[in-house]
Amino acid sequence: MDTELDLDFKPTYDWCVKAFSLVKKRLGINICLHDDYDKFAEGDIYLFNHFARFETIIPQYLIHEETGQYCRCVAAGELFEGSESFASFLYGVGAVPHNHPGLLPFLAAEILRGRKVIIFPEGGMVKDRHVVGPSGEYSIFSPTAKIRRKHHTGAAVLALTVELFKQRVLSVFEAKEYARLERWAKALEMDTTEELLAVASKPTEIIPANITFYPIRASDNILSRSAEFFSKGSNPRLVEEVLIEANILLKDCDMDIRVSKPMDVRHVWTWWEKRLLSRVFSQINSLDDFFKLSHAPDTLNEKIFKLCSTRGTNRLRDYYMDAIYAGVTVNLYHLASSLIRYLVLKKEPRILKENFHKALYLAIKSCQKKVSVHLHRSLTKPENYWNLGNGQICGALEKYMSAEGCVEHIKEDGDYYLFDETVLEITSFNTVRLENLIRVYANEVMPIKEAVLSVEESYEILRDVGRKTLAFHLLDDENLSLDCDRKTYTKPHHLEINVKETACAPAEPYLIVPENCRNTGVLIVHGLLASPAELYEFGREISELGYAVMGVRLKGHGTSPWDLRDRHWQDWMDSIARGRQILSAFVDNISLVGFATGGTLSLLEAAHNPEGISSVSAVSVPWQFKTSNLLFAHLAHGLEKLTSWVPTIEEKGIFKEHPAENPEINYRSVPVLTTYELYQLHEQLRENLPHVSCPVKLFQGIEDPIVDAEGINKVFDLIGTQDKELIMVESEKHGILHENIGNCRQGILGFLESIDQQAAAHRELGQEGTSEEGLPEERVHEERGIGS
Repeated sequence: MDTELDLDFKPTYDWCVKAFSLVKKRLGINICLHDDYDKFAEGDIYLFNHFARFETIIPQYLIHEETGQYCRCVAAGELFEGSESFASFLYGVGAVPHNHPGLLPFLAAEILRGRKVIIFPEGGMVKDRHVVGPSGEYSIFSPTAKIRRKHHTGAAVLALTVELFKQRVLSVFEAKEYARLERWAKALEMDTTEELLAVASKPTEIIPANITFYPIRASDNILSRSAEFFSKGSNPRLVEEVLIEANILLKDCDMDIRVSKPMDVRHVWTWWEKRLLSRVFSQINSLDDFFKLSHAPDTLNEKIFKLCSTRGTNRLRDYYMDAIYAGVTVNLYHLASSLIRYLVLKKEPRILKENFHKALYLAIKSCQKKVSVHLHRSLTKPENYWNLGNGQICGALEKYMSAEGCVEHIKEDGDYYLFDETVLEITSFNTVRLENLIRVYANEVMPIKEAVLSVEESYEILRDVGRKTLAFHLLDDENLSLDCDRKTYTKPHHLEINVKETACAPAEPYLIVPENCRNTGVLIVHGLLASPAELYEFGREISELGYAVMGVRLKGHGTSPWDLRDRHWQDWMDSIARGRQILSAFVDNISLVGFATGGTLSLLEAAHNPEGISSVSAVSVPWQFKTSNLLFAHLAHGLEKLTSWVPTIEEKGIFKEHPAENPEINYRSVPVLTTYELYQLHEQLRENLPHVSCPVKLFQGIEDPIVDAEGINKVFDLIGTQDKELIMVESEKHGILHENIGNCRQGILGFLESIDQQAAAHRELGQEGTSEEGLPEERVHEERGIGS
């Protein structure tokens, strides 16, 4: 073996690891390792797909970071030619040229010494990500040979040879040939034969992993302009690589590395193959002997060994390539590209924008339920895509449609998209990432059959998807959103405030639909600092009278006060709009029932979007506050800005303690910024109350300890409708609806009944109601996260 491979590469390696750690903070790339099996550190051979040149240095860094161990990486032989200093550097960071004589025996010895080996079995960059052949088998295009070929088997040969040698070591030990063991241990630079036996007893494991980049950009950058200048246009391949890969490194881009379950290579052979292999063990005296047997068999035993070895190698190769490609992290661009490809193949390249968006939404919801589909985190946060469910474009899709490499193949014709058939054309291998990103994304997701099937089925069932089905998807999104918000606000710096909280009641939104529900549904809006649990029991009571009921969760609630701190009153209004959309799938009209700030929001919703709202019941609407923490809210935002200049003051003043009537439901800590949102909300209420035109019923406790009871008169006077009523309740508590003080629940139920009777009378006079779809028989009538 050459001296370059024998040199101690640790000093250079350590330096590069430290350097990359520093540089990583400056790069735009976000590296995320997904190790669901928690076995990443235990592998011997690590396999990765290959899309960009720089990614060949990432695995070494991650493995060293996770295990503290050193790696050998097989690199293209051409990189070691031309510059001795650069070649020495590559050797210094553990790289080995793929065409080096004696490569496999050397790597096998390195594995036995405890080092890791990294291999890219595709054998080079696969820029078009076209890895599924015509018959569904895995194969890639070779730019050199100009044909498609199977993936390299080097990793399989290496793994199986190492495992066979381990079995040979154990058989020698059983035969008590201790002198031979000592020679082998010495050759492997081991101190004792016990060390060799310990290594031989451990199964050889392959760790397949997939690297997925999102998004891939083809836009110009300073490095690509430099490459074009220095090459003077003579090296378009270089310019293309710098153009794409510099954008991945320098601009915000996610690099998801998903680790598959480790493969124990002992299980690749059948029992009879193992029996045949054991016949040649006695001839093996070194690692080199194994590799020689595979290359030039002479005797019958050697030919048997060659046969079994080849069968095992090809089988293992297929196993690990399937695992690598199954690890693609599926994002919105994958699904959009797959849908475009499907439409063009069906000769239906023209599609209503609304239908395209909804088909994508249905595909996302379908993929969320597939265990075999690993979704990018952006597709587990509904805020990123829920506009699609309304038939509208979302921000990520808008960027996709206008991106270089995509926009050239997409035309907009009024309410329609028109997709160019060129998305199916095979572009030059070296320019496909510039000219046709749609093809790249569609190719990359093709091995994920469940994702592709979800896309195709979502388009085919689009016309049959009713409003109720869509409503259940939207409700699921509300629960997903709650889960995401909870996870977001559990960082160490959130802990001090979070541990003070005593709220333990379930915070999930709920939907209750009776079998024969009325035409009027009821949307319930909880108060500030609370959650849907605050009025859940009342919601159940309403539903027992035949009303469909939806209890919304206002964003920022039921999670952490930190979450509430980041929300604006518009976010709360959006929560109500989504709740209305869900409930309206089951009823013709909606009555709003809101408590405290929920009452304010309900009145605003009736003023802003009156169509379909039949009434508002608002309890303890705050016009003025008694609690000192909530007084002078318009000054709070200024205080926040002032204290932000002094971090220590900001930490102390960012939240205010607030006495909670229902500590199992309410936050104890009030964010200072939230009091400013209350002030903004108050101003909106003042301006919009005259526009409320539906019937309104107000309830207010006379001795409310939080809300100044006198303020409700101002609210009443400003409401535009003449059909309004104010009920004052003898109470010293704020939560009169939660505790049903003064029979205010019965007052609301009576009000709802009168509104529903009026609506029924109008229908009898000739107004037609909207026909209803039947609820699926298997659907329970109550959809909610809080267990019943």
